[in-house]
Amino acid sequence: MNYRHILGGIMMVLCMGIRAQVAEQTLDSVAEKLIIVEGDSVFQSSIALQEAYVFGKLKFDSYDEKLRYYILRRKTHKVYPYAKLAAERLVELNDSLEKIKKPRKRRKYTRTVQKYIEGEFSDELKKLTRTEGQILVKLIYRQTGETAFDLVKELRNGWRAFWYNTTAKLFKISIKEEFHPDMVQEDYLIEDILQRAFSAGQLERQETVLDYNYSELYDKWKNPTLRQKSN
Repeated sequence: MNYRHILGGIMMVLCMGIRAQVAEQTLDSVAEKLIIVEGDSVFQSSIALQEAYVFGKLKFDSYDEKLRYYILRRKTHKVYPYAKLAAERLVELNDSLEKIKKPRKRRKYTRTVQKYIEGEFSDELKKLTRTEGQILVKLIYRQTGETAFDLVKELRNGWRAFWYNTTAKLFKISIKEEFHPDMVQEDYLIEDILQRAFSAGQLERQETVLDYNYSELYDKWKNPTLRQKSN
């Protein structure tokens, strides 16, 4: 049992510098610097800082394009915390599952955990609009590297996953949707929205498991020629 099983449960419900005070002082007899971080003094030549991006000013070709971006931003800000919170819960629960050795007890605990997750998210997820649900599906893939369809398939079986996908299609939501900001413009815009929100402290950062670099994405999508090749 791992986090994939719990995320499957969530999708079934759906288808229905470090901030520190830093001071430096040069030591007379030592070439290194004394870095004081949160009251602790340690000898080192540098401190590791989180990677930071310098964002360009947002530019839009039309008012409609600008409107679509801000609507997408509002929806992304709304659903991202669900994806992040789910991942955090699942890590904690997975740690507990690893301590359970007997298969029968693991299955029983799995069912208990699934009900807990569904109970925690059910009411809120049911309130999501179609587009908000689809964005959440993409963000689940961003955080796990697997589609919601595959997560449901692992939790239940292929036949049930097929029916969940069919039900989702009635609401124009595909739980087979992936997240490819290097190929799909909307996915890039979602990633851009997330990175700007992380930088501004509007959303708490949670790294993706996917292999792409935001700086390279930015350079690509600001180039009209490359943008057209991707669409």
